[in-house]
Amino acid sequence: ELMASLQSRLQALWEEQELVLLEARECAKWGEELEAMVRGLCKPNEFERYMMFIGDLEKVLSLLLCLSSRLARVQNAMSRVDGSTEAEEKQSLNERHKLLSRQREDAKELKENLDRRERVVSGILAKYLTEQQLQDYQHFVQVKTSLLIEQKDLEEQIKFFEEQLENLEQSIP
Repeated sequence: ELMASLQSRLQALWEEQELVLLEARECAKWGEELEAMVRGLCKPNEFERYMMFIGDLEKVLSLLLCLSSRLARVQNAMSRVDGSTEAEEKQSLNERHKLLSRQREDAKELKENLDRRERVVSGILAKYLTEQQLQDYQHFVQVKTSLLIEQKDLEEQIKFFEEQLENLEQSIP
């Protein structure tokens, strides 16, 4: 019964993931249209700034989300540490926690830098775009960001339920 429940939840997550991937493809098309418009309106160096920002948006967010999920997994493992856990394993977890915490702080600094660059790009685009076009650009950035977060969240949930299902299957004789 529990396995059927987990399988059902996994199926729902896979279907939701398909919908998010469809939305991501739509967003990518929208991004290509926006890119063509910006290319036609801006100076080459301004267009280059726009393209670097859009490319880095996905990279920095993905890095930050990945590090956060890895850190959460290490923290979960650390919460399960008890008297029977080997000292070597405790030390390994502590070292991984410190490393991931430092890396996440670095990624947060990258995100703050990216936010500053986004304000610069918005300022550049404000010179060329109508108010509606500028709002469309800002909405595109928000949608792209939320889709990346949603994709990562779904990946994590799917991974979690697959592991639960696998552990349950192995525990049954």
